[in-house]
Amino acid sequence: MIVPKPVTYEPRPGAFTLDSRTSLTADPALGATAAWLRGELAPVAGGELLPGPGSGTIDLRLAGDLPPEGYRLTVGPGRAAVEAGGPAGAFYGAQSLRQLLPPAAYRKAAAAPCQAPGAYVADAPRFTWRGCLLDVARHFLTKHEVLRFVDLLALHKLNVLHLHLTDDQGWRVEIRRHPRLTEVGSWRRESQTGWNGALDGRPHGGYYTQDDIREIVAYAAARHVMVVPEIDLPGHTQAAIAAYPELGNLGTPLEVRTTWGIGENVLNVEDATIAFFQEVLEEVLELFPSPYVCVGGDECRKDQWRASPSARRRMRELGLRDEEQLQSWFIHQFDEWLSARGRRLVGWDEILEGGLAPGAVVASWRGELGAVAAARRGHDVINCSNTSLYLDYRQGPGEDEPVPFGTVLTLEDVYAFEPVPEELRGDPAAARVLGAQAGVWTELIDSGRRVDYMAFPRLAAFAETVWSPAARDLADFRERLAAHLPRLDALGVEYRREGGPLPWQTRPGVPGRPEDPESWRAKLDAWTANLRQIST
Repeated sequence: MIVPKPVTYEPRPGAFTLDSRTSLTADPALGATAAWLRGELAPVAGGELLPGPGSGTIDLRLAGDLPPEGYRLTVGPGRAAVEAGGPAGAFYGAQSLRQLLPPAAYRKAAAAPCQAPGAYVADAPRFTWRGCLLDVARHFLTKHEVLRFVDLLALHKLNVLHLHLTDDQGWRVEIRRHPRLTEVGSWRRESQTGWNGALDGRPHGGYYTQDDIREIVAYAAARHVMVVPEIDLPGHTQAAIAAYPELGNLGTPLEVRTTWGIGENVLNVEDATIAFFQEVLEEVLELFPSPYVCVGGDECRKDQWRASPSARRRMRELGLRDEEQLQSWFIHQFDEWLSARGRRLVGWDEILEGGLAPGAVVASWRGELGAVAAARRGHDVINCSNTSLYLDYRQGPGEDEPVPFGTVLTLEDVYAFEPVPEELRGDPAAARVLGAQAGVWTELIDSGRRVDYMAFPRLAAFAETVWSPAARDLADFRERLAAHLPRLDALGVEYRREGGPLPWQTRPGVPGRPEDPESWRAKLDAWTANLRQIST
């Protein structure tokens, strides 16, 4: 009953017993995974799982015939063996072994002895990018909540945490050269309730020190999760402008934004502003070893540029036709800057306008046409379709979950998602699809408990779409999910239960923004028209 579904699963006779006499051995190259597995199993086994003779042995070995993330797991009386193509494969094999144990093995103590049924598992992921975006800018999550979320990603064999660190409503990463980004930009005086409700009158904020970030990155790396930072520009930047007004276009002070939606305040296009954010990114690159850095590039309103003499002067100097080309030029400054430092720019599909450097990666969020256009232009693509993978959308019709926002996106909808867009199937450009990424946007998710509720179990369904073979069997998934949910219970995950929210999870009277089918279709049609224009 493994989630996500492995390529091959065969029951075998007998069972493996985990108890205080169980030993664990590993190739030296797999020492980190062995240490992690000892830490997870020793409390429930009641023993240290040291190398040497015992009642049974867990053995982690390298195998040269497997891909780096691939593994074979063989479980039987007296031995549980993981053969792996590399450290990541060994880690995923160990995760599958844990899932063969009873749910009590996910608790912190008092489960021994417990047994895993005999089995043979051969497995490897379908996609290399199996990601989830966590928005800590709109509502801050503590370092410990982020670390816990990393563990939940790793449990489901997801390997990318996209941290949305900055936005109009908050700046969440310490930049020592520009301290006001956190001194001013990390706090707002109040927040909007729901999508269009009253302000709550309560200050909200927080940020991660550079040591916090290093800890998160290292913790994630030990679980084979790559942390990709996002520093939004040129839009979604009001928190930065509140800290340093010279970055904006108005010349007047702003506060960190307290409401949701697309703001009108964007960065100016002066050389000093570009240099400022390159200095920011210098520190970001020191903190995040990821080869990918996201700069956003989405939802940039151009009204302030149209009214700005300096923006118009810049357009004349560069011979640019309009403000859309000005944004493309702005993004190019960071595309080239990152490329020169061996990193790859990631941006939302709006960055397609005006062309990109060959190494840039497009995160296609407005449906899938952006993914099709980018792949056919030779760019790597991450499918982040908002119609299939935005986990802030409500999970059932007519329910307050906790706020009725967006279209309905059920567990079944997420499970039906296919990372390769239909227009690319059979096209060589399909090889450009690195994988897919779910999004936990937090305008309306104001605590770690609500992250649990909105993300799970839909994130378990998503994990199967990016790990497992393309063929789907909803009935089979539901059967395995029924066995998986007690594991989440043991871990304390407050997921959405069948039938709707629990009493504490509802918040009657908080205004949301449910989308009726006609308004949703109109919005999607507008996005589609824009993307078709880009693709041609």
